[in-house]
Amino acid sequence: MKRLMLSGLIIAAIAGCSSPADKEKENIALVERYIEAVENLDYQTMSSLLAEDYIGYGPNYGDSITREAAVENWKYVADNIYDKIDYRKSNKVAMRVTARGEEGDWVSNWSELYIRYKSGREVMLWANSVYQIEDGKISKSLTFYNEMDALRQLGYRVVSSE
Repeated sequence: MKRLMLSGLIIAAIAGCSSPADKEKENIALVERYIEAVENLDYQTMSSLLAEDYIGYGPNYGDSITREAAVENWKYVADNIYDKIDYRKSNKVAMRVTARGEEGDWVSNWSELYIRYKSGREVMLWANSVYQIEDGKISKSLTFYNEMDALRQLGYRVVSSE
C-alpha cells in the first residue's frame, strides 16, 4: 500500500511539472495576447497582462514608463492618435536568460510594425520588443525602433540647429 501511494505521488508530481518547452509556449502565448491587445488598441487587456511593478524601456536610451503611465499613454493613443496597428511578419522566440541582473524568462518579438494614424498617414517600422515574464505577467519590456524613420515617413525633416 505504501509503495502504491508513493508511486501515485511521484506520478502526480511528474504530471504537474511543465517542461521548459511548455513554459516557453506559455510565455509566447502571453506575448501574443499582449500584441493582439496592442493591435486592437485594447488598453484594458494590455493592463491585465502587465505586472503591477511593470517597467518598460525604450525606444530611446533613458526612456522608461511604469504600468500606470503605459496604460494612460495607450488610452490616449487609442483615442487620439492611432487608427490601426498591425504587427506584420511577427516572429517570437522564448529564452531563459542567466546573465546577472537580467535572469529570468524572456520573449523577443521582432516584426514589421504598420501604424495608420487617425490623420490617415501611415508608417512601416522594423520593431523589436523583448519582454521579461514573471508569474504569468509581463514585468519588463525593452522596445527598439527607429523613431526618426517614423518621423521621416510622416514628412518631417531634420534641420541642423546651425
